Amino acid sequence: MQSVEAEPGKSQMSSVMEPKYYRGWHLAKSDFEYKVTNFEWSMLRFSESFARFVAETGSVIFGGDLKMSEHIILHVIRMQDRPKNSATIARLMNRDDIPNIQYSLRKLESAGLIQKIREGKGNQFTYVVSELGEKVTDEYHDIKAQILMNRLMEIQNAPDKLEMLTNFLSILTGVYEEAGRDSATITPNERP
Repeated sequence: MQSVEAEPGKSQMSSVMEPKYYRGWHLAKSDFEYKVTNFEWSMLRFSESFARFVAETGSVIFGGDLKMSEHIILHVIRMQDRPKNSATIARLMNRDDIPNIQYSLRKLESAGLIQKIREGKGNQFTYVVSELGEKVTDEYHDIKAQILMNRLMEIQNAPDKLEMLTNFLSILTGVYEEAGRDSATITPNERP
């Protein structure tokens, strides 16, 4: 593996290594870029595993008609046991697709898992979990406690590692949000 030493004062970003070291990644041309890209793909794989766990656990309890995002919205509505509107749900989940959230809310309502409450005299609504929704979220907790918590506790220093990763991911969320805003200001090159 060849590498070019960076000049004094230059970051590791400028080092060049053999592409085979990066598994042929077009997104990684330095060691740092490789580590960032590898982390991103690890997060993607984790996200998909988490989605499968939520959907499978939810389907055991309630059946297979609800998607992962609907199960998560149900838990978010129950969070802190106070009503939430679609904008609050979106903010808590770091989503900006309100129409999709509203569609999920209609599915949850028609399934009897949540109830819609009119706020004042306007067209604003909040949502609370129903008795059935409370039962479903309690059963989800019980299954999660039985089959996931024991596995996680087998990891050495799991509580400390999870706290550290939670803080790190919160910081990265802000960094990626800012980078996304910056990307939105770039004028794309004209294509031939």
